[in-house]
Amino acid sequence: MSAASRPVTGGLAVDAIVRSTPENVSWGHIAAERTPVLGVKSGQIVSVETVTHQGLNTAQDPVAFFGGAGIPPAEVLEDATAIYRAVKRAEGAGPHIITGPIYVEDARPGDMLEVRILDVAIRVPYGVNLTGPGRGVAPELLTAPAQKIIRLDLGRNVALFSEEVEVPLAPFMGIVAVAPPARHSPASTKPPGPWGGNMDFKHLTAGATLYLPVFNEGALFYTGDGHACQGDGEVDGTAIEISLTPTAQLIVHQGAGKDMIWPRAEDASHYYSMGMGPDLGAALRSAVEECVAFLRQRAALSAAEAYALCSLAVDFRVGEAVNNVLMVYGMMPKTLFRRSEPYWRTGA
Repeated sequence: MSAASRPVTGGLAVDAIVRSTPENVSWGHIAAERTPVLGVKSGQIVSVETVTHQGLNTAQDPVAFFGGAGIPPAEVLEDATAIYRAVKRAEGAGPHIITGPIYVEDARPGDMLEVRILDVAIRVPYGVNLTGPGRGVAPELLTAPAQKIIRLDLGRNVALFSEEVEVPLAPFMGIVAVAPPARHSPASTKPPGPWGGNMDFKHLTAGATLYLPVFNEGALFYTGDGHACQGDGEVDGTAIEISLTPTAQLIVHQGAGKDMIWPRAEDASHYYSMGMGPDLGAALRSAVEECVAFLRQRAALSAAEAYALCSLAVDFRVGEAVNNVLMVYGMMPKTLFRRSEPYWRTGA
């Protein structure tokens, strides 16, 4: 397909667009067994429509749910209504609606999938934050459910949280994943894992790159759980949950994922190591170990030197603290290094 004949979305020429129709989404599971909704070659660019589960996981249909907060029917996605009527959430599954999988040619177990986030477009001018008793990191803080429909001012790029508070928008996908190994499939969308998933990693905005180890032929790429903005930790259990359309370039690096333990990422200013675990202590240890391994390879440091550099120059932050498996990440400034190279090349 020539550049002139490629579809354009968000000002970007793409090789394919995946619509968020009932046939192209699943509710609550990341599965290796699901039939791909699209096949692409390594290096191709795909735009993927997604629909938030908020407003679909109630007894009301989305038009009625959002109408109760003053959202007119014309601003409710037709996709949301179609999914509400046609797609069922399996018992024990996670809450999220995800689009995919996308089959990437020549991807094999042991490879790495590079996901270059080129754009993250907002589909509707509002989102939802939902919390209450038993939710988030302070489960006893509230005594009643609290649901807030938050309007966005897309012209000024802010969320209108209250009359006195406006929150800058920084849209990203909470779930970016490949299909898990067969022994873990189907995996709930709630906890993240080595395959990515519900990492709620707020730095995956346009311009960032995520690296995922491949466990299945074709990698089987999924995404969903859009967030208009989020603080580190996602402490009340949700962000501004919203329907988004990410555009990504999917690139296979053969053999580069065989030693990966957790996903990795980078943007213009930092390399990011991730660690996961059942509690924040375990997740932090894992993130530090990932940083040490990276620094040893990247800068030919000893274990002691890399550990010291983590203490001197790397910030460790709580990525998410609410999804059973918790995630901590290390921020390694690229200015530490005299030369620049992509994260995935380290150790190759």
